[in-house]
Amino acid sequence: MSESTKASIWTPSNVITITRILLVPVFVAALLAPWPEWFGMNAAFSNDWKSIIAAAIFVLISCTDWLDGYLARSRNEVTDFGKFMDPLADKILVAAALIALVDLGSLPTWVVLIILAREFIVSGVRMMAASKGVVIAASMIGKFKTVFQMIAIVLFTIKDSHMIGDIGEAFSDTLWVFSWFVMLIAVGLTIASMIDYLVKARDIIGLGNGSVEDSAHDGQPALAHRVVDAARSRHMTIATAESLTGGLIGASITEVPGSSEVFLGGVMSYASAVKQGVLGVASETIGSVGVVSEECAIEMAEGVRRLVGADIAVSVTGIAGPGGEEPDKPVGTVWMAVSTDEGTKATVFHFEGDRDDVRNSTVDAALEALLAHFS
Repeated sequence: MSESTKASIWTPSNVITITRILLVPVFVAALLAPWPEWFGMNAAFSNDWKSIIAAAIFVLISCTDWLDGYLARSRNEVTDFGKFMDPLADKILVAAALIALVDLGSLPTWVVLIILAREFIVSGVRMMAASKGVVIAASMIGKFKTVFQMIAIVLFTIKDSHMIGDIGEAFSDTLWVFSWFVMLIAVGLTIASMIDYLVKARDIIGLGNGSVEDSAHDGQPALAHRVVDAARSRHMTIATAESLTGGLIGASITEVPGSSEVFLGGVMSYASAVKQGVLGVASETIGSVGVVSEECAIEMAEGVRRLVGADIAVSVTGIAGPGGEEPDKPVGTVWMAVSTDEGTKATVFHFEGDRDDVRNSTVDAALEALLAHFS
């Protein structure tokens, strides 16, 4: 391995990711090992504070997940190694915590089996999709699932140190009831996110009636095919005005054979001067609200539709990063507008990930918006 390769791997964000993995045994030891006895502490401390300290360590480890992602994006140091290790670190932490809770008798085995089975199934689906050159986008269900799992694990780590009595008395314990409430939501979201992945990949794994290219939301190529087919069937033409994506939306559409029947053209208005001079965005708009705004996106969409004479136009303007954030406009902020004869409507998005993630998510959103107007 060359020195430059080593340097690219050992970024601050990757070091934090590795540290997160190395801290997992510390959490497990804090939760399971009889360390209070080793230090001669009394039983009261052992029962009440041992779980709380373990929960605090778990929260600390979990928070580093946000930190390494922030550092990677802000320093423009996103690496393939980091993309591989970051989700792996999360899975190791969650799996270790769940197994430890089963060992303590705090959590029934069926909960752990559901959560771990979901991870195996989704990982398998992703590998099959990747082998076919398809990227299955993560949904908000998966993000909420992770949040609720983390909260539930913290609650289950501390709840038994506060519960006294039998199962009847347990239901009078607010913490015990709330812990199970959050855990059941986490389990439900776990199942829902797994079903979401299976539905998106139904053609890849042989459960659908079509080909991989026909699968809904199997990535940009499939979305672009559907957009072109829908526009062709409705005899409508398309135009694009792109800032942060630099022509990627138009490129994805024109990758589809026969797209010339529906795609009239686009403007890559990366600079403010092009937005004003070619698309007709008012200088007052840029001066008052900036280029990353609802007003600018609307004027861009209306400008390109008027310029090329299309039936429908989509525009995008935003901050892909790693720098460029503004007050109230962090990296990942994207305004998109869709303009037709019926009017123009703009939507704001807040995408996560590195520069490539934000740009690709923007392309996906633009294609989905076009498809929605054809439906």
